[in-house]
Amino acid sequence: MNQNEAPLGYRGQALNVLTQAGCEVGDIIRITKEEKTYEGILIPRAEAGDDKHVVVKMKSGYNIGIRLEPNMKIEKVGKGIKPTFASPPLPPQREELPKVVIMSTGGTIASRVDYRTGAVRSAISASDLYGVVPELADLARIDTQILLSIYSENITQKHWTQIAQTVAEHIKQGVNGVVIAHGTDTMAYTAAALSFALQNLPVPVIVVGAQRSSDRPSSDAATNLIGAVKAAAYAPFAEVAVAMHETIADTTIAFNRGTKVRKCHTSRRDTFKPVNGLPIARTANGSDVTMLTSDYRKRDPSAQLTLKPNFSEKVALVKFYPGFDPSVIDWYAEREIKGILLEGTGLGHVSARCFGAIEKAIDHGVIVALASQCIWGRVNMNVYDTGRDLLALGVIPCDDMFPETALVKLMWVLGQTRDLEEAKKLFKTNIAGEFSPRTLPQERQIKEGGT
Repeated sequence: MNQNEAPLGYRGQALNVLTQAGCEVGDIIRITKEEKTYEGILIPRAEAGDDKHVVVKMKSGYNIGIRLEPNMKIEKVGKGIKPTFASPPLPPQREELPKVVIMSTGGTIASRVDYRTGAVRSAISASDLYGVVPELADLARIDTQILLSIYSENITQKHWTQIAQTVAEHIKQGVNGVVIAHGTDTMAYTAAALSFALQNLPVPVIVVGAQRSSDRPSSDAATNLIGAVKAAAYAPFAEVAVAMHETIADTTIAFNRGTKVRKCHTSRRDTFKPVNGLPIARTANGSDVTMLTSDYRKRDPSAQLTLKPNFSEKVALVKFYPGFDPSVIDWYAEREIKGILLEGTGLGHVSARCFGAIEKAIDHGVIVALASQCIWGRVNMNVYDTGRDLLALGVIPCDDMFPETALVKLMWVLGQTRDLEEAKKLFKTNIAGEFSPRTLPQERQIKEGGT
């Protein structure tokens, strides 16, 4: 076997042993070790795997890793079929259905598993999607695009710009809705960014993810995607929304405004919860999309999208904590940061020890805004003298915006203008429902929106 034909994922000692035995991924191999024999299909290794094991898929269907030993024997007993992914044929397109484009940026929802080999790959081609979720053929005419293939933690402001511009292109071409498949870790940030970048939307833009991959019986990928496509195709609202499980059961998908939702649990399927608000819509058990509020932007195909996709990278998030060193603020100000979002305590406070650094930053033309570390409620910096002192320094309160949304908005604002006063005015303008004139009673929010 040529080194260029090396088994996928194998290196070092494992690669040498397999090469000497003439084994390739997909071959049927027999491993004899300590009077035990293992026989199965040689399958690829994860990229991060060590070089001391080979992985075999047994006849039982289980994958096992076998550690290499000096006295073990590996032999090829059959020429296997190399791993391939056979996509099903596209179903007939029903011209009477709405047209929805699904854009992939990566993440759990944009992958599928080959059960013969255990390998995972992107599954965002139209045929792959219909193969995994055939119900989509009855909902819409699906077009697909792989825009990015990265983990969501690697997404930056430049990617937000790219995503917004691509969404605008599809809307210009007349689609009835857009779905963006996204990793869940930073999905709320992207949803907020698109909410500011895509104004006067004519159709829904739905950001969707999955907490559990499609190889797991408890996967939420298909259910979430069906709900997202249904909203993109038929929902009466025209906003950026996040579509994810409302509860741990597969009964309802909630649609939360892109500026009012955050990831609240590391692994639960109902991780995305509204903050200082409630879901704007839901779909239950395959039913139509039901609106839960009358305060929403209505779908209007004649509306002309306004695209404002620029974001500043010169913005920092600074979390206050007991014993916080104010020189952190000085450090950012000295590096030409244009905006600082402070995560303060309670109603909007930081230690008086920080006042000097904050004042110096503001004097150097840095916009300093403050959001609360609390999950629910709003900043009110008029209650205690600490808050009033911060207001007097020029700190901008974020009302009931939580830190993630406030940070993204500050990036967006400073991407629109270099004029300091204009930027402050824009930051205090309600662009996409990111803050409310009044906050709902806390008990109701925790009951309906909490974890």
